[in-house]
Formats: sequence, C-alpha cells, structure tokens
Amino acid sequence: MATNIDASPPQKSSPVPIISALTRIRWGETLIESLVRIAGVSAIFIVGLIFLFLLREGLPTFLDIPLRQLFGRRWYPIENYFGIWSLLFGSILVTIGAVIIAVPLGLITAIYLGEIAPIWLREMLKPLIEVLAGIPSIVLGFLGWVALAPLVQQLGAPTGLTAFTGALILAYMALPTIISISEDALYTVPKEYRDGALAIGATQWQTIWRVVLPAARSGLVIAVMLGVGRAIGETMAVMMVTGNAAYVPPFGLGMFFQPVRTMTATIAAEMGEVAQGSLHYNVLFGIGIILFLITAGINSLAARLVGNQQPRRKGGQL
Repeated sequence: MATNIDASPPQKSSPVPIISALTRIRWGETLIESLVRIAGVSAIFIVGLIFLFLLREGLPTFLDIPLRQLFGRRWYPIENYFGIWSLLFGSILVTIGAVIIAVPLGLITAIYLGEIAPIWLREMLKPLIEVLAGIPSIVLGFLGWVALAPLVQQLGAPTGLTAFTGALILAYMALPTIISISEDALYTVPKEYRDGALAIGATQWQTIWRVVLPAARSGLVIAVMLGVGRAIGETMAVMMVTGNAAYVPPFGLGMFFQPVRTMTATIAAEMGEVAQGSLHYNVLFGIGIILFLITAGINSLAARLVGNQQPRRKGGQL
C-alpha cells in the first residue's frame, strides 16, 4: 500500500517576533539612557542655579564691605560689624574636633566589621549602624544639650555648651556614614589579595594594614570626605550645643572647651530676623557662598585624591 510522504521543507520561524523583541529592548535602553542623561544634566543645572542665586544675593557682601572688615573678629550686626572670622573659626574648630574623633573610630569599626567580626555579628551590627544615620539632628542636639553638656561641664569647662560638645555630636552624626562606606570599600577588595598575603606568611593584621587598606584607599578617602562634609554642613545640632558665642577663644587646647558659633548656626539663627535686601541679609548669603566654596573644595580634593589612586589600583605607574 502506497503512503503519501510530505516532502515539503520544514516551516522556518518568522524573524518578525525576534526583530520586534530586539526593537523593544533597544527602545527601552534608549529610554533609560535618556532618563539617566536628563537626571545628570538636571543635577548640574540645579546646582548651578543655586550658586547663581547665592551670588545674586551675597555678592554685595564682598562689594560693600572691605575684606579686612569682613574677615574681622567682631560679629555684631546691630552696629554693622560683620566680621565673619569668629564664625569661620568656630566652624573649623568644631569640624576638626569631629574629624579627630570620628575618623579613627569609624575606620577602626569598619575594619572590625569587614575583616574581623564573624558574619552573624556583622549582619546584626551593620543595619543598626545605618539606622543611626536616620536620627534627626534636632533630636541629637536636644540629647546633647540635656545629657552631654552637663558631663562636659563636669570636666572643668565654664559651660557645657562648648566646641567640644559640638564636636562630639558631629562625630556621632558622621560615624554611620564613615563606617558604612568604609566597610563597603573593604568588602570590594578581592579575596585573592587576602589569600595571597596569608599564603606568603603575613599575619591577619599585616594583611589588613599592608594589603587591604591600600587597595581600598580610594573608598576610604570618599568615606572620610563625606563624613567631613556632614560635619561642616550640620546646623541644628551645632546651634543647640555650642553656645553660639561669636568670638575667637584663645589659642590652645582649652579653646575646645569654650563656646563658639558656626557659620551654619548663624544663618539659621538670624535669617528670619533680617529684612530682605538689607546688608545683614546679604552678608548671610555671603556666608552661604563661603560654605558652598568650602564644600566644593572638599569634594574637589576628594576627587583628586581618588583620581591619583586609580593608576596604582590598575597596576600602572603614578
């Protein structure tokens, strides 16, 4: 019995669905790239607008007040004394104290979490440290005013509201940022680096100090700079615990135990009391320009330090 055999070639799948899928993927990638580009350009544009607004409102400060008077020691706006040196010195003093406290403690804590602590302890402590960053600064300022200031006064300070009190609060506020970013930087160091150091006879501490920390140097620099930026830009907590005394204390270790006033606290305390367009109003915006330039300088320094480490990390020559 004869059978009919279909000798026709097999049907090929149509390329139309594949082309449609590739087209949708391409359109999706284009859309995402456009959104990212718009977000990046918008951020630069917004920062530029902020700086232009600061220039418009604060530029009369540098035109109407001689620089010698502007950077004088006396801040008494009622009598038209706008010497911002006492405010600048107070900001620098509190920031230096916070950095001295927060940077070593933050790096040591990050090294412990990333290299020494067991996994179960790391998984428990890391979220707790990150939660600390969410505490409002006004709450920390109130705790510093109620609980910390009396302890500082018992150490022999004439008052508990001092630069040292502000430095302690700022150090506490900067610690979560420094610890979290530093621990992430240590985590990105390849495991082969540690295994290679241990294989040639290095101890665990020698491996951390000679291998891991140099390899993670750029991330550690970013962590420190972000912590410094958090310290120098804080307002409410510092305004509550530093005493708000606009004068330059005598140079020495005791200056940390004297009341000071920072630039950020001055802007927050006096902006609501001045008339728009007055010289006092313009000077407060001039202080904002100085703060903006200081922050930009810190970011530029961090970028330069990180950039100088890139050739070394890639195995090139500096």
